[in-house]
Amino acid sequence: MTGQGLISFVTVRRQFEFRSIEVGRWVTPEERDRAAVRFYQALCDLMAILKGPETLISLRSTLGLQYGIGGQRGVSAHYIPATRQLALAKNAGAGSLAHEWFHAFDHYMGKRAFRNLEKHGFASSGWLSSASQKEHPLNQRLNACFQAILLNDDGTAPSQLFRASQKADAGLKVLYYARPEELCARAFEAFVEDCQPRNSFLVRGTVYSDEAKAGLYPEGAQRQRINEAFQHYFAGLGAALYREQAKAG
Repeated sequence: MTGQGLISFVTVRRQFEFRSIEVGRWVTPEERDRAAVRFYQALCDLMAILKGPETLISLRSTLGLQYGIGGQRGVSAHYIPATRQLALAKNAGAGSLAHEWFHAFDHYMGKRAFRNLEKHGFASSGWLSSASQKEHPLNQRLNACFQAILLNDDGTAPSQLFRASQKADAGLKVLYYARPEELCARAFEAFVEDCQPRNSFLVRGTVYSDEAKAGLYPEGAQRQRINEAFQHYFAGLGAALYREQAKAG
């Protein structure tokens, strides 16, 4: 691994081949350098969890990163489908990287896994709306992830996670927690935190937070099913990407 003293956002961009990395004008050089190290460590941990190469993390160099740019009050991180950018706020983005990365991945897979999705459609939404799927063995593994998240054990009704999310939305009079892309991003967070609980920049809060206590993260047997489905899917995807790299090399 690169020595920490040498890590910068240039290192991050070059190693993972991100399309671009932008840092806000109000980010000091010290803040920028600390953030670069934390991004680098978190992305290396994510790569190890997913058992895939750097090109998976940058989604074949289509993904851009922003740190400390713009932002909205009360929003620590967000993914921008129109520009395919993952943005973390300067002082409040820690713990959000896994969630927002899965949004980017879910969006990236939308048109690759399904036919005739809307321009910025997510694969999870396509699956739930029974969009026409492209035949591929890896897509069958991705289906298993979505089913484990969104449906009960035998696939006949909404999952416990889905029902708890609908209840939270009803109390808030919004549609947010029960949107398929949000359900799947939170389920991915739980998978990542179970694999690597020590990296709080990558993920935190899927076990002891108020949201977790409200059932907004997977629990018990469902959490185990989801974790196993994600492991099976990303092991296959990572192996395919490494084979592709070997042939290209």
